Amino acid sequence: MTRNARTLATRVAMGTTLAATLALVGCSGTGGGEATPTGGFDPDEKVELHIAWWGNDERAAIMAEAIDMFEDEYPNITVVEEPVGAPDDLFNRLATDFASGTAPDVFALGGAKPQEYGAAGALLDLATVKDQLPTDAYPDFTLTNATVDDKLYGLPTGGNAIGLLVNKAIFEKAGVDLPDGTWTWDDFVDAANEISAKAGDGVVGLDLRIQDILGTYVAQYVDTGIYDWDGELAVDADTIQDWYEMEQQLVADGGLPDPSVIVEHWNVTPDQTLFGTGKAAMTFSYSNQIGSYQGGAGGDVEIVTPPTSTKTSGVAVLPSQFWSIASGTKHPEASALLVDWLLNQPEPAKVILANRGLPFNPDTLAVVKPLLAPADTQAAEYLQSVLDVGVVAPPQPSGGAILNELSQRIESDILFGNTSAADGAQQWVDELSASLAND
Repeated sequence: MTRNARTLATRVAMGTTLAATLALVGCSGTGGGEATPTGGFDPDEKVELHIAWWGNDERAAIMAEAIDMFEDEYPNITVVEEPVGAPDDLFNRLATDFASGTAPDVFALGGAKPQEYGAAGALLDLATVKDQLPTDAYPDFTLTNATVDDKLYGLPTGGNAIGLLVNKAIFEKAGVDLPDGTWTWDDFVDAANEISAKAGDGVVGLDLRIQDILGTYVAQYVDTGIYDWDGELAVDADTIQDWYEMEQQLVADGGLPDPSVIVEHWNVTPDQTLFGTGKAAMTFSYSNQIGSYQGGAGGDVEIVTPPTSTKTSGVAVLPSQFWSIASGTKHPEASALLVDWLLNQPEPAKVILANRGLPFNPDTLAVVKPLLAPADTQAAEYLQSVLDVGVVAPPQPSGGAILNELSQRIESDILFGNTSAADGAQQWVDELSASLAND
């Protein structure tokens, strides 16, 4: 197998926006229109595919094993693996790759990216490769984020739900009662501050990445969450201000570390976080990440529903990622076979398990469930509980692609004292509204 992970150092203009770069796709070797398979797929043709995703070394090893199996099954197809560490690394890379005509054939997308790329014509309509990649097994709600104008542009890798991860050993050491799923936000803030004061060894109560919890927090106060079903902003500045003021309180009282530490850990992989290295008692994360966090956290991690001061949990079961295919790929059918292998076939499912969430394909899930490690079994149980009490979220519109960067940037300005929580929240609303309007 060819191992050829491209380095980000060779990429240009990391800040290049997708809207600008995709405008050039029509002039590039990748092509700007939909590839339309002709039915002339030759199973013996020598094919090289490129696949890109984000994740840590554990995920890379899992993918390598699954792809080795694929190449054994399809010896005429060679797969070049192009992993990167963090989602933003991949999205920045894809933006320049599409402009230069070097986009991978298959790649992972998340958040608003399937909507954004699909609307821009960069993704293959999966109906054109239905013989190689059947999609009928997937519940409709799992496909919403990858459907644009009734065309499906990606398949979900599995399901996740945001939860509060708790290091039980740190709670015990600090003498603080464990959360039981009934905490209010006031209870949460008090516990984080108390743990920072009592745990010692530089341990803090909370390890926070705002992008992992803000949507859930908003959905506790707004029926649809950040967006409505028409793709418009549904939350007001007062709710966002309340969140940022809670962060300010946590920093001032010690529950959160210094803002410089928060910023430093915005986009690191789970094993590099404060929680993942045993230096924090709590963090918010997707349920399928429990195993990735457990190593450094001492292996005694529990997941509970996030705090809420309303009668609504705000938690939704969401696809963790999507596999999509470039519209300009020279090998649409072979690319579809690769996606089908990763999502729908039993043998690779035994390797991938719940690394990207619990499979939505019920046949794949039936293969995976008996093989799950204890941490993943815990995640499965949590996911089932969320299905019972959670909310249904609209898809993130493509204009919402700025959400994570925007939330982090405003967070930094507020925590470092460059702006007030009120002004920062209004700026958050204004910038996100403008992005949605320009979509």
